[in-house]
Amino acid sequence: MAPNVPSVVLGHSDVVLIEKELEADLKDQGDPWNVPELQDNGIRWSDLDRKGKATRLMVSGGKFVLLLGFLYMFVCSLDILSSAFQLVGGKAAGDIFQENSVLSNPLAGLVIGVLVTLLVQSSSTSSSIVVSMVSSGLLQVQSAVPIIMGTNIGTSVTNTIVALTQAGDRDVFRRAFAGATVHDFFNWLSVLVLLPLEVASGYLYRLTGLLVNSLHIQSGEQAPQLLSVITDPLTNAVIQLDEDVLNDIATGDSSARNRSLIKIWCETETNTTLQNVTVLSIENCTSPEFCWVTGNLTWTLKNVSETVNLKKCAHMFANANLPDLAVGLILLALSLLLLCTCLILIVKILNSVLKGQVALAIRKVINTDFPFPFSWVTGYLAIVVGAGMTFVVQSSSVFTSAITPLVGIGVISIERAYPLSLGANIGTTTTAILAALAGPAGTLSSSLQIALVHLFFNVSGIMLWYTLPCMRFPVQLAKALGNCTAKYRWFAVLYIFFCFVFFPLVVFGLSLAGWWALISVGVPFIVLLLFITLVNVMQSRRPRWLPRVLRTWDFLPYWMHSLQPLDRLVTVVLAHCNCICCRRPPEEDKAGTAGSPVQPPEVNPGTIQHGAAKCTHL
Repeated sequence: MAPNVPSVVLGHSDVVLIEKELEADLKDQGDPWNVPELQDNGIRWSDLDRKGKATRLMVSGGKFVLLLGFLYMFVCSLDILSSAFQLVGGKAAGDIFQENSVLSNPLAGLVIGVLVTLLVQSSSTSSSIVVSMVSSGLLQVQSAVPIIMGTNIGTSVTNTIVALTQAGDRDVFRRAFAGATVHDFFNWLSVLVLLPLEVASGYLYRLTGLLVNSLHIQSGEQAPQLLSVITDPLTNAVIQLDEDVLNDIATGDSSARNRSLIKIWCETETNTTLQNVTVLSIENCTSPEFCWVTGNLTWTLKNVSETVNLKKCAHMFANANLPDLAVGLILLALSLLLLCTCLILIVKILNSVLKGQVALAIRKVINTDFPFPFSWVTGYLAIVVGAGMTFVVQSSSVFTSAITPLVGIGVISIERAYPLSLGANIGTTTTAILAALAGPAGTLSSSLQIALVHLFFNVSGIMLWYTLPCMRFPVQLAKALGNCTAKYRWFAVLYIFFCFVFFPLVVFGLSLAGWWALISVGVPFIVLLLFITLVNVMQSRRPRWLPRVLRTWDFLPYWMHSLQPLDRLVTVVLAHCNCICCRRPPEEDKAGTAGSPVQPPEVNPGTIQHGAAKCTHL
């Protein structure tokens, strides 16, 4: 007779603990965040003959040329993508800035900065609109500070979208998405701390105001053009935009809404002539000598300016006669296709080149720290490199989008991508400062102060979230999100939608409803979020300090503390959609000769369910 064995009932938390232990055992081979080793299966250089060495040199040179070409097309596609977003939503972005009563609300200003930068896909464009409004007196510099913070957040969505193109491999996607979102977390955490501080003290406004007033800077020459000199010939052949339209809409010019963003005439001439014009009364005449009355009309002489079109632009849509929305959608589809194609080909070329000793040398240069006691200098040097490279390409989106695939394939670690992204934030502000210095004297003070606000906001964020290693929370949060999206890849799309669309729109709607609505909804949400964060930290660090019921989330319904139920739902829905798309209509299944149609076979519902089950593997 078998001995009595006590029955063991496992709770859900025990099962989860066992699953985590099994996953840990399976991952004992290495940390998924470690830089992977790229195996070099080719013949060593010393074993090649002269012909083989010459062939390898030619192939390597060809790959390098292709890499530069695809990188050039990648940068151009980002520029065209920005133009497409401006055509699709640029006028709506200009209309948003006309709500002066809403702009006085700091949270609403922050959200407007996020949404406008998301619509135009360029922090430089949204910042220039803010400068135009401040210069025209429609917006105070102090009210513009939260908008500048919002543009800093909105510009980080581009490299997050680029990371989605690497979702094919889970490990690559884990690293790429974490490398992209470390920029997002830095911006959000900086705003979370610095926006309340700015509202309470106005330190950014006061500090930059003191600097501008003490420097006595005069307007100078135009800002230098670096990468744009190379990319403009191609992008200008595709599309050219009239940037003044957005500024005029934002500053309240009603006639600008009827103007197209697409630039048609690239060369114009303004002629001023003295003409006879009618006026309402004699008081409206320029002078009594040039005023006469004929019948019921009063005439005078005035200078009338007329713009004469001399030369049409040479881009693809100059003669298309299509509305801005249609051109924007066409360019949006083409630029996304070009961007994804270039990114895939860049990754493939890098994977074929960065092997063996080449990969080892590059990793040592990029990821290795200086020897003790100067190891702390390495990160700050990476910030300087990121700022310098962003100054060269004149776009933080281009630089961060370019390093995202490198993080994915393991050339750059996420710990090194973090300071590079921080440097990109600094680099894009230097471009804005140079552009402000090149502006007219009338707008120099306001535009320079706004550019300095952007600079000191990023510097303050670096002091908060990078100076002390224990405060580098963006890296830890990005890794946690990378692990989540590697397991549930659909969550990456949900994250982008929630952080850059849904959440800003909700805050904007509550801001329109008034302070009481914003406080009544926002305060409980923030308290709940802080409570959940605190409990999660204590569950992993000091579970004994918590009441027994809070040591796990098992007392809640399963769908409230796990993504698996939602994952099953998403999997079934996608599988059902795939199966419906794969099924041919009955008329295509007809066989036989003409005149003898074959009836479509009866379909058993169980067969459809079985087919859907086969499609559930994503």
